[in-house]
Amino acid sequence: MLVGVIAYFGLILLTGIERLVELVISRSNARWAFARGGKEYGQRHFAAMVALHTGLLLGCVAEVLLLGRHFVGFVGWPMLMIALLCQVGRYGVIASLGRQWNTRVIVVPGLGRVARGLYRFGWLRHPNYILVAIEGIALPLVHGAWITATVFTVLNAVLLLRFRIPIENRALRELGSSTNVEFTSGSATGSAKESPRREFPR
Repeated sequence: MLVGVIAYFGLILLTGIERLVELVISRSNARWAFARGGKEYGQRHFAAMVALHTGLLLGCVAEVLLLGRHFVGFVGWPMLMIALLCQVGRYGVIASLGRQWNTRVIVVPGLGRVARGLYRFGWLRHPNYILVAIEGIALPLVHGAWITATVFTVLNAVLLLRFRIPIENRALRELGSSTNVEFTSGSATGSAKESPRREFPR
């Protein structure tokens, strides 16, 4: 049991390091965007996003330690595989969007649509948000932290539907674009040749 807990905490630590790497990439991409006339929206809600995703990792550790959650193989192993696949998917999104990926809502006028990777599929509106939501369930359930999974899922849905997505849509409207763009913690996908883009995303 102790070995399993240590291994799980190692997984959480590695996930936290991966999030820091994402922030480094995001800051580099933000500088690139601002140098090309990018405009940022929704600065006030960004801190809440950071807190929520940090809370997910801390909640995983706290719930296992304080409430004695156990690793249950028939749940834990599939959830581990799903969490790892979500990590692969996150970097697929980053690779697809390139410099236009960011954790913040930054719109750069005049950039064309990204139509590679997961963004080849018009029916898949928000691949990064979907990956984040799935990971937010799978990662805690690797070691039975179902309360953390539930709380994160609810708060993440509120943050996305109440703040993030409306802010992204408003940013596009103010730029006079009718394009559908995905702002997934900093990524944007436009559907027109000369559509504004946004960047991001934990």
